[in-house]
Amino acid sequence: MNQEPALYAAVLRLSRGDVKALRVTDAYSVHRVVYDLFADARDQAGKQASRPSGIVYADQGGDFHHRRILLLADRMPNLSPQHGTVDCKSVPPAFLQHQRYAFAVVVNPTRRDGQTGKLAAVRGREAIADWFAERAVASWGFRVERQRLQVDRVTVQRFAKGGHTITHGSAALKGELEVLDRDRFKQSFRCGVGRGRAFGFGLLQITPL
Repeated sequence: MNQEPALYAAVLRLSRGDVKALRVTDAYSVHRVVYDLFADARDQAGKQASRPSGIVYADQGGDFHHRRILLLADRMPNLSPQHGTVDCKSVPPAFLQHQRYAFAVVVNPTRRDGQTGKLAAVRGREAIADWFAERAVASWGFRVERQRLQVDRVTVQRFAKGGHTITHGSAALKGELEVLDRDRFKQSFRCGVGRGRAFGFGLLQITPL
């Protein structure tokens, strides 16, 4: 019997002072803070080949005083960072053996144009919901109840990187899912879903039903 690979769920909490000290101003700076918590498991060749980092996260924001970031990784983060506090626990294999879950996720909804090969943002709540329901069955190992699928927040994420402005469409969804393909579902939970996962998209926040 194959042993399930280790998986760790954590919460990074940043005070207003931590946010200032870490110079957290945009999605790219959040990416930097998150990745600095982990030993780098990839060499340069692995990065150039887009091998997964083993880290997915969701910036939940907060209020004037605090910021909260959810983390999921195949290795433990630094539990005593210079700024902020980290609470971490291992994810038991049984957690991923249920049939139905309530879920929330922030995704970067895109489609590749069949003729040009270019990526284009999926626009409009109904189109985003349709896209998510299609991809869930085709790629992610689960199906969603389309009638209960809510698209709560549609925004745009922008940040500067290497002298360029990077723009990601962003949509927050929640609903209920049913597992169709257990192995593919586990992979989707472990690695995240959709594009932009290095910048806070794709972490499936799930609760067994």
